[in-house]
Amino acid sequence: MTDAAIRPARPQDAEALGVLGRETFIDTFVTGFGIPYPEPDLGDFLQASFSPQVVATKLAEPGAAWWVAERDGALLAFANAGPNTLPHPDARPAQMELRRLYVSRAAQGLGLGTKLLTLSLDWMEAHTDGPLWIGVWSGNLKAQRLYAAHGFEKVGEYQYPVGRWLDDEFILRRG
Repeated sequence: MTDAAIRPARPQDAEALGVLGRETFIDTFVTGFGIPYPEPDLGDFLQASFSPQVVATKLAEPGAAWWVAERDGALLAFANAGPNTLPHPDARPAQMELRRLYVSRAAQGLGLGTKLLTLSLDWMEAHTDGPLWIGVWSGNLKAQRLYAAHGFEKVGEYQYPVGRWLDDEFILRRG
């Protein structure tokens, strides 16, 4: 088996990114953390976030960047950064946000999350003169430790909608 390669996402990755996003969200938050999302809410969220059409539109968003890690033609992980959308009084759209960093269950422990995070942070730093932002689920202590190791501190909280269900999230900032 060859090592995973990290590259910018391409429009033709939309369908595979949607599948990976959907699977990773379920593996992480439903199976892993046991969040009891009501089925209609989870289904609505997954469709609104990871359908091929939605992902294709997000891939083409001006000012945003996507990277994928792939091995033997299969996507294992991805990251997305772009203009900030977090609801914090000091946040501005011209500042950059790490929006998603998803690593498939099969690729856990390969260092892809850290590599994608480093690549994303370098890109974000090069595309803003303000602080960097991340929203993270309040119960994901592993992710919070990773972001803290990269200089992020908690500066707020908000609720992230998964359908009508609201997840408690932390707002992290660096800089």
